[in-house]
Amino acid sequence: MTRRLHELDALRGFAICGIMVVNTWQHTLGHLEDPGRTPVDWAVENLLQGRFYPVFSFLFGLSFVLFLRSAAGRTPHPRLALLRRLAVLACFGAVHWAVNPGEVLLPYALFGMLVLLPASFLPRSAVLLLGVAVTAWAASLGGGFVAGGVFVVVLVPGLFLIGAALMEYRPPERLLLPAFLTSTAAGGWLVWLWNGTYATGLYTAAGLACATAYCTGLLLLLRTRLRGPLTAVLNPLGRMALTNYLVSTPVILLSLPLLTADPTRLSGVALAAAVLALQVAFSRWWLARFRYGPLEWVWRCLTWMERVPNRRIGSEP
Repeated sequence: MTRRLHELDALRGFAICGIMVVNTWQHTLGHLEDPGRTPVDWAVENLLQGRFYPVFSFLFGLSFVLFLRSAAGRTPHPRLALLRRLAVLACFGAVHWAVNPGEVLLPYALFGMLVLLPASFLPRSAVLLLGVAVTAWAASLGGGFVAGGVFVVVLVPGLFLIGAALMEYRPPERLLLPAFLTSTAAGGWLVWLWNGTYATGLYTAAGLACATAYCTGLLLLLRTRLRGPLTAVLNPLGRMALTNYLVSTPVILLSLPLLTADPTRLSGVALAAAVLALQVAFSRWWLARFRYGPLEWVWRCLTWMERVPNRRIGSEP
């Protein structure tokens, strides 16, 4: 289980990297009247956009099950603790939404309450089937639909359910390579098709296939000699995902004058790389002294309604 938890942290950190690049690019384009087309745009659209939020959503479902199991050993009402956890996340999301409309934390919290909590009473087979059905439906819609002027991302709860179900099933490792090869081929084919039609359904399906390929590919790499350097970089990012995700927004917004002045969009890539490098360094420094990231600690304290010990024994005050 410990190795699996480390791998989940690495996957979460990997998703943070991709989200940082995509968010920087999206904010830049959103503030340009005539953005034109650049090689960076092509690369982000074909390789990154729509690939990492699915990973984050899937991992959210996995984490839901892990928290519920952990809470069951601490309280006779684990779902109530989980509801508080989601309510706190909704508060974080509401504040973040005020400066970054369309962010994911608020929808994640709401879908967690409306979908994952009720699903926790269902057998895992029903959760998996429901997740696959909702995800397939969402893909056919291009990820969701517009209701009352708001885009409802149906893809998110579908992936929540799949993640929660697979945490219960725990597929064998021998499926990693076939899943990687299949999803890589499917992703490449769907991206090629999308470039000829620009159909939103194809783009969503391509994103899901590529997300699967990226995740299984990373998990395969974590079984090689690259495990050490990869976990050294990705795990700290993943363990402080909430802090790193929220901190990146003001950095991007404050950098918009520079980003919009660069017609090549390369400054956005450079900014994302620089911010991620600093976040890795800070996360490693922080986690050597504390058990949880700054906002992760606040989240945990508010979830349990008590001050949770955070400083590591032996670390300097």
